[in-house]
Amino acid sequence: MSTDPPIEPSQDLVMAHRIEDSTSAASDRFVFTPPIDIFETADGLVLRADLPGVSLESLELQIQDNRLTLFGRVETLLPEDAVALHREFEVGDFLRSFILSDEVDYDRITARLSHGVLEVELPRAAQAEPRRIQVNAE
Repeated sequence: MSTDPPIEPSQDLVMAHRIEDSTSAASDRFVFTPPIDIFETADGLVLRADLPGVSLESLELQIQDNRLTLFGRVETLLPEDAVALHREFEVGDFLRSFILSDEVDYDRITARLSHGVLEVELPRAAQAEPRRIQVNAE
């Protein structure tokens, strides 16, 4: 398993967008770290995880306090009587954890898994959205 420090110089852009990767090497049980892209839209943030071979039954997302955690298991995709000669797809348990800011509306987070890609939409909280203030003349 690769271990990611809480903040790397390359993650400055991620921090600027109010999300921090806090995956730790707390357990040797997790054997790989799936690649993740995070980008900003007009409505908030979107997290995309590349999870080929992951089923809905083996995937779990949790949010507790301000931490979003993705974990699950990728089962081998080989037929029972096959012997792997070359393997590049990761197989086994995975974990990714992200600390979110208060600018995310936790109650409206949605997620969907399609063709091995998990997409988590993290909508911006109402108080984080810019609001025009009407100025009245006296």
